[in-house]
Amino acid sequence: MSHREYSSDTFRIIGKPRVRIDALSKVTGQTLFADDISLPRMLHCKLLRSSLPHALIETVDVSRASAHPGVQLVLTGEDFPVEYGILPVSQDERPLCRDKVRFVGDPVAAVIACDEQTACEALSLIDVSYQPLPTIATVAEALQATEAPLQNYAEEHNIHRRLAYSFGDVDEALAQADHVFEDTFLYEGNTHMAMEQHASVAATDPDGRVTLWSSTQCPHYVHRALAKALEMPAAHIRVIACPNGGGFGGKTDPFNHEIVVTKASMLLGRPVKICLTRQEVFYCHRGRHQVTMKFRTGVNNDGKLTGMHLQTLLDGGAYGSYGIASTFYTTALQPVTYQLPRYSWEACRVFTNKPPSGPKRGHGTPQPRFGQEVQLDKIAEKLQIDPAKLRLGMIAPANSLTCNFLKVGTIGLAECIDRVVSRSGWKDKHKKLPRGRGVGLACGAYMSGAGTAIYWNKMPHSGVQIKLDRSGAVTVYCGATDVGQGSDDVLVSLVTEVLGIETIDVKCVTGDTDLTPVDLGSYSSRVTLMMGNAAIEAAERARDLIASAVAEKLEIAVDHIGFAERLVFDVEDPNRNMTFQQAVICAEEKHGTMATTGSYAPPKSAARFPGGGVGPSPTYSYTAAVAEVEVDEASGVVEVTRIYIAHDIGRSLNPVQVEGQVIGGVYMGVGEALMEESGSRRLPPKLSDALVHDNPSMLEYKTLTMHDMPEVCVDIIENPDPNGPFGAKEVGQGPLLPIMPAIANAIFDAVGVRVDEVPITPVKVLKALEMQAAGHDARVGPKAFPNIEWPQAMFVLPPWEGGDGKASNRPERKRAAKMHTMDKVKGASEQT
Repeated sequence: MSHREYSSDTFRIIGKPRVRIDALSKVTGQTLFADDISLPRMLHCKLLRSSLPHALIETVDVSRASAHPGVQLVLTGEDFPVEYGILPVSQDERPLCRDKVRFVGDPVAAVIACDEQTACEALSLIDVSYQPLPTIATVAEALQATEAPLQNYAEEHNIHRRLAYSFGDVDEALAQADHVFEDTFLYEGNTHMAMEQHASVAATDPDGRVTLWSSTQCPHYVHRALAKALEMPAAHIRVIACPNGGGFGGKTDPFNHEIVVTKASMLLGRPVKICLTRQEVFYCHRGRHQVTMKFRTGVNNDGKLTGMHLQTLLDGGAYGSYGIASTFYTTALQPVTYQLPRYSWEACRVFTNKPPSGPKRGHGTPQPRFGQEVQLDKIAEKLQIDPAKLRLGMIAPANSLTCNFLKVGTIGLAECIDRVVSRSGWKDKHKKLPRGRGVGLACGAYMSGAGTAIYWNKMPHSGVQIKLDRSGAVTVYCGATDVGQGSDDVLVSLVTEVLGIETIDVKCVTGDTDLTPVDLGSYSSRVTLMMGNAAIEAAERARDLIASAVAEKLEIAVDHIGFAERLVFDVEDPNRNMTFQQAVICAEEKHGTMATTGSYAPPKSAARFPGGGVGPSPTYSYTAAVAEVEVDEASGVVEVTRIYIAHDIGRSLNPVQVEGQVIGGVYMGVGEALMEESGSRRLPPKLSDALVHDNPSMLEYKTLTMHDMPEVCVDIIENPDPNGPFGAKEVGQGPLLPIMPAIANAIFDAVGVRVDEVPITPVKVLKALEMQAAGHDARVGPKAFPNIEWPQAMFVLPPWEGGDGKASNRPERKRAAKMHTMDKVKGASEQT
């Protein structure tokens, strides 16, 4: 029976059969077995987290913890003098807090011990003295507070950033509209709830190089953060992204625990491991921002939009994270779905004493999409136009520029709408079902990869290397990370398609900063398009090298060479062929060692104004959905019985995976619509009066179960886009976007009440029904948008009004815009 022998710093595995190591036996002159070799024993790390939401750290006494048996090391903020962060403009985090804590859960110290239990015991022996500071619990408090700002780089007090843009004269557009609709919405924040929690292991080589294995979506950015925070050359650090058990944006930031275990391993020379509990994952957060929105939209009697003014207010939590990008994304993508002649927006992100918000599936776009799609339903109701017909009449034209200079490529939204309308029996159900049952429709659009890197540079966004071996084996290397979306399969499939071999012939090496070329990470639905184009380029270069060698061998023209079924052959006489392995050998004889590279960088954006880097994408995907619901008026419970969804994928590279991604988006969307929220509450004064996470566990944070999941009817709409690999577009995030507003619109169709915020809980439905029964406006949602002092808007003329993509706030440019009539604006789509 196997057992282990432990010492203070090594372990020995003893078991049968024993394995003799002949090479070492010859060197030492004695017989050695594998179980005689002592290896450095894994150490375990736990973090001490703040119990206060906002406080100065006066002292941290670790003497008792350091003396605890089994403790190898205790680290504090003094061991980490350098700040880090994901964006260049928000380098505001430390691996361990040094001077101040900003939310309950902020890490203050780390214990590295022989096992996890010992580390937990030692945490209770650390004595921290705090000086409490005022707590900012809400966005309203953040706007008003002037003392003790959370971050010293904030624009003003606790206002992280305020932005204002105007693409044309929107005031004029609204004044000339037949109707102006004004609505305010609230989208509560929520978290990712990936099955796998965060975990990391760091190990240091004898030469001082360190390796981190981590559950991350972005090994490249973790690599950069480690080099900065630890003040060591990036070439001496290796980051390996392990296959993720889900991420959804929650593992795109570099995290403090990754830096802490790396530092600990460097100091101790031993492997150090950390596994966060589910509660700690809630503290890491980086989930969906809570966003308050106000839409003012002009529309004519025929249902055509004339202009829109959007305001958003984001609760950013305690740190910057992706916050500036998130703020832009709550506004930037509205014009890529529907024709919007003029558009202005203002956005504000504030700091509060909560876990930091960041990117979650759809990154900043589900919130305004919810508001816009629900408002369109209200517009259709007012104008007595079918909601599907209304949207079909305003779809953005293909191959056009939007008012904010985003390039729309192929767009299959009309076919998506037609498909869900037909399949759901929309015309026989909308406004025709018995009370308590209803259908709702909504649409969405999302980018196929961000057109701008997080840090500006002229380098590729994704690189792929291919090595061809004499055995016929092919190895493909890429820095992309498979987080459950199937990107490894896409990578291998594209290479095999070009080279005419089978997937089993290709080995895939991904997410390793030592071995693979840089890919920026698994976020913004970028991997299939960017990695895919790089892979095709590398594979085509390999194919061309092989083809030239085989053509010479067979004495035929290069353009007569074909690749299929592991053969390289003459397309006019397939019997003249050689196996792929023989072809590789032939190519190596001619060219030498066989290896190729491919890379991809997005096309240059037409937007040349500051801030125009957020929103551009090589292409956009489109989705339409119809939700069918039943509302129990006695309890307020909403049951989603069926979702009909059609997604414009460009071209489906793997239909099974595409359908799985669509259904996954539906699952997440139904949960966000009905139950998920990251609320906060204050503990009773007799405890600490601290602001804490309302439900930091899977027992209290409600998510959809298999019993809640509706039937999903998926249609994949294929319309190949020239910018995608073999025409493919994204599917990882877009299908989520229409689900929440479709459900809200279906509830209105069922019982005639509006809930203009998510989640749409039974309590809110009952409240709206009570208001309806009392003869009041049957609406639950925010009553007003907070008063914010906005900066002067950056003014950009739309392309159809003579704009060149540059911003100018010169009065003469503003007057020039006003000289254009709305008739010209309405004809924008044809001109574009």
